[in-house]
Amino acid sequence: MITRLGGHQAEVDATLAQLTASRVVPRLWEHDHTLWKPEPAEITNRLGWLHLPETMRVHVKDIQTLVKAVAEEGYTHALLLGMGGSSLAPEVFSTTFATPAPGRLALSVLDSTDPGAVWAADAAHDPRKTLYIVSTKSGGTVETFSFLAYFYSRVAEAVGAAEAGRHFIAITDPGSKLEKVASQYGFRFAFLNDPEIGGRFSALSLFGLVPAALVGVDVTRLLDAGAAMAQACRIPAAGDNPGLRLGVILGVLARAGRDKLTIVASDEIAHVVDWIEQLVAESTGKEGVGILPVVWEALGAPEVYGDDRLFVSLDFDGDSNRDAALAALADAGHPVVRLPLARRYDLGEQFMLWEVATAVASHLLRINPFDQPNVEAAKVLARQAVAAYAETGRLPAVPADSPSAETLRAFLAGAKPGDYLCLQAYVKPTPETTAALDALRLAVRDRAHLATAAGYGPRFLHSTGQLHKGDGGNGLFVQFVSSVDRDVAIPDEPGSTSSKLSFGTLIAAQAAGDRQALLDNQRRVLRFDLGSDVAGGLKRLLD
Repeated sequence: MITRLGGHQAEVDATLAQLTASRVVPRLWEHDHTLWKPEPAEITNRLGWLHLPETMRVHVKDIQTLVKAVAEEGYTHALLLGMGGSSLAPEVFSTTFATPAPGRLALSVLDSTDPGAVWAADAAHDPRKTLYIVSTKSGGTVETFSFLAYFYSRVAEAVGAAEAGRHFIAITDPGSKLEKVASQYGFRFAFLNDPEIGGRFSALSLFGLVPAALVGVDVTRLLDAGAAMAQACRIPAAGDNPGLRLGVILGVLARAGRDKLTIVASDEIAHVVDWIEQLVAESTGKEGVGILPVVWEALGAPEVYGDDRLFVSLDFDGDSNRDAALAALADAGHPVVRLPLARRYDLGEQFMLWEVATAVASHLLRINPFDQPNVEAAKVLARQAVAAYAETGRLPAVPADSPSAETLRAFLAGAKPGDYLCLQAYVKPTPETTAALDALRLAVRDRAHLATAAGYGPRFLHSTGQLHKGDGGNGLFVQFVSSVDRDVAIPDEPGSTSSKLSFGTLIAAQAAGDRQALLDNQRRVLRFDLGSDVAGGLKRLLD
């Protein structure tokens, strides 16, 4: 770890000494809940992640047996159906180890309820040669079960109901609804995870390891890397413990107002920033505080940033592409941290490093990193919208503006120092839309000097949604919705031909519920309807 913290170094050093004296590291590994709150609720039963590099080894044989069997049976692809903590680590593995090893599967992730995204995932996967990974800790996530109902029906059409279950595996907690469904529909296997692990801390659990092995990752080697970092994070001496040191930097700088954690990474490991984004945002964004991860934002000149930034760069194998930009930022007084990775398997170390650091930063912020008190609000409101649809045949009307640069400028005029802009796209994820959102983010950053973030809905609800409603209210939210050209029916049950709900209706209800949850928490919200021309609408905002 290489750091240039400028005027914050003295406070970081003093805090490291203070936490060493108060035995924070031993207390963490002793599962002392008083590090965060006086009561143990949702803490003592969420610390199993500390020991994953050791406890997961008993599952390696079952994982290897699955990998060998599907390869021998001619499967070529895997499609993971999941959200948030169930999908982000698998996405890291599928992109970092992008070329499957011989006899391994090409892995994709479906975490969008947009009908176009469902159609695209369906078209890209031959159901006769695809293994579907149904992944949810709670065992009842509405998006995941909707995906399951649709794709099980598709597989049953292709191979017959008697064989359909063999194309599915489940990853869930013991006793969940999904465990029962897996048995009912004859899934090939149900992997039951340690229930004392929260979703965002589960990268080195079965939720991460099973998909990783399917694309050819040596999970024992990955666990070895995690074990090495876990050992380093047990060292009580402040200067030698990387997790303690990074956590103190995050916490101290957030308390000093530098709560926009801007993370950049080398191309080879780029998608790890999405996993870090969820971990930090959902863990720290509550009780009126929070650290906002800013990811997928190209580095700019020092003068386009406010004084609310901390920069962290994950550098793969000597990558020097960002050296000049990061040096310029540090020279201008912005704090910079650099984390080197020598090989792709160092991801195992990064998972453990960031989990420990997030726990330490949360201690300094005096919040519980393992709960998510504001997440349920948007879900409840979405369910109410769906219930209204079932009763009346239409969703409740939600006001929206046509995309206009003038409207956006007027909205942004209310921004204050320390605020941030969040673009929430309840549309089909495409490279063109992502590029347009990124261009809009950079235009706002460069002109208004605001930190910006963007996410596709409902994916971000399981990643940064907690922070949006739980932090200090510094966000300005622009929600984008679009019309549906070709909807997709959601079967009432896996294999059923009846349907009371479509993916188009579901994503519209989720967008409406999220907007109302933001308003209920006194957040500033602007809603743009892009109609059938998403890229054109975003371009008009830029022009």
